[in-house]
Amino acid sequence: MYMTQREILNAAKEQAGMTQKEFARYFGIPLRTVEGWFTEKREIPDYLLRLMLYRLEIEHKVSNLSQYVPFPEEK
Repeated sequence: MYMTQREILNAAKEQAGMTQKEFARYFGIPLRTVEGWFTEKREIPDYLLRLMLYRLEIEHKVSNLSQYVPFPEEK
């Protein structure tokens, strides 16, 4: 199954029980940047999305989302 970056971010935010503002604060990322990712006005680099999901997964805030972010050789 394919998920867009926006769908992955929304799933992560919802599974973690965060608002966009809380999500931005949790990662130390400016709110405007995060808002741009959620509205698809900005693209989040795959490596950063993978790192963010990894942190959320090891802290047991989300599960099984990193499988939807392809590695460069898989694109």
